[in-house]
Amino acid sequence: MAAVSELEKARRIVVKVGSALLVGEAGADARWLAAFAADVARLRARGQQVLVVSSGAVALGRRRLDLRKRALTLPEKQAAAAAGQSLLMRAWEEAFEPHGIACAQVLMTRDDTEVRRRWLNARATVETLLSLGVIPVVNENDTVVTEEIRYGDNDRLAARIAQLAGADALVLLSDVDGLYTADPRRDPTAEHLPRIGRLTAEIEAMAGGANAAAGVGTGGMATKLAAARIASAAGCATIITLGHRPDPLWAVEHGAKATVIEPSTTPAAAYKAWIAGSLAPAGSLVVDDGAAAAVRRGKSLLAAGVRRIEGRFDKGDAVVIRDEAGREIARGLVRYEAEDAVRICGLKSEAIEAVLGYTSGPLVHADDLALAQHAVGA
Repeated sequence: MAAVSELEKARRIVVKVGSALLVGEAGADARWLAAFAADVARLRARGQQVLVVSSGAVALGRRRLDLRKRALTLPEKQAAAAAGQSLLMRAWEEAFEPHGIACAQVLMTRDDTEVRRRWLNARATVETLLSLGVIPVVNENDTVVTEEIRYGDNDRLAARIAQLAGADALVLLSDVDGLYTADPRRDPTAEHLPRIGRLTAEIEAMAGGANAAAGVGTGGMATKLAAARIASAAGCATIITLGHRPDPLWAVEHGAKATVIEPSTTPAAAYKAWIAGSLAPAGSLVVDDGAAAAVRRGKSLLAAGVRRIEGRFDKGDAVVIRDEAGREIARGLVRYEAEDAVRICGLKSEAIEAVLGYTSGPLVHADDLALAQHAVGA
């Protein structure tokens, strides 16, 4: 069973939960949330980390502000989101509390996953929450977002969070149990597709027409496949399955229908490739022989091994790491802006805070380094 394997072997899982699952006529659906929280607690008990991407703030806020009978203007939608966020988080907190699990609200805009500095900060926050045993509950920041900086739907947001977090599996809970060759509600010969190795134009065409109506909120099946394409390129498998049951993750593990879209790489390889080939370097760090050897062995670049700084860059920018002969060793995301990097050049790690008043660790962390091809195995 494809979905069973992907879910059971995943170290880190992002689950997208839509408004139709969370919100009923009377407000948040406490019964569904309680059962889902128990489902997530089961995964955590066996050592898996879970992030939740949750819709629902606008829907809950509409009820609180009595704005349910008409389409909302953008300012009204933002007001509804502001009024509904506290209700949404209260519902999640009450669901997880019986399991002794804390959750934390993380509000995002598209810039948070597309501007490198903000991406780095958002990733650090998510990593810290997970290391503390907290479940991040992520939502688009509808109180401030405009159409120009929207993700557009929470399927796409969930894929970007999976990419940012280096997740192994993305679960999109839908109102159908996966992708079919045609709309199963209209065509009795429609065949369910349990596994998709590569998203081709033919496969994506199956999400058009009536299939596009699948899903909830602003995300239909077409947006789910668009999200799956993002996740696949980031090394993350996508599972599309029915959410309208109290324990959708348990159901998948016990053979319930789902569609799995395979990743095209691994999360680590995708991230390294992005650093190596997709970012224009903003500067260079010239390092001594000891630091060059350490970087080639996959170690972080410490300030103590840096001889000089070239160029102007901000925290999170891509930089080239060169040896003293000028040869490129690696590229990476720097954790200090250029002016601060100059001030700590050659210093031991324990001396950095006294000079800057803060420390962000190594100049370039090993996780954020991609070796030049000629340096691999050197």
